[in-house]
Amino acid sequence: MPEAVPRPPYVTPADALTPNRDITHGHFAPGDRVVIIHGVAGDSLYGDAVTVVAPSWHTPTEEDGWRLRNPLGGQHTFVTGHPRYLIHLDRHCPDCLIHMRALEELLLPRLSSADENTEIDCGWYSLTEYDQLVHVSDTKHGR
Repeated sequence: MPEAVPRPPYVTPADALTPNRDITHGHFAPGDRVVIIHGVAGDSLYGDAVTVVAPSWHTPTEEDGWRLRNPLGGQHTFVTGHPRYLIHLDRHCPDCLIHMRALEELLLPRLSSADENTEIDCGWYSLTEYDQLVHVSDTKHGR
């Protein structure tokens, strides 16, 4: 997971979809494999695939969140994220599929390229000093 995501030299679309996503904490459960979409790679979305571990308070939104485990490990093996950031990977989930398709419609026409190795990070997420993943729209008072 990225430390702080630098903005690319071009303007990326603002994410008005995720902050307004109406998804409850109970939609996810420990063991679910999910992805957090960060941007575009070639002609598809890319993000961090993580596993939902346990309930955890998400301080930036002051709401119930989930502790997430990055299977690649590293400095940020465990982070906390809000349910609206998450999209199911392992099971057919209409709500998550609708959200992912809406993100595709937002991003792909503007950012896709023929080069699959080029990742364009939209800069929507950063990590707080407490390993809390936060969307730019959820940042409160500099937290």
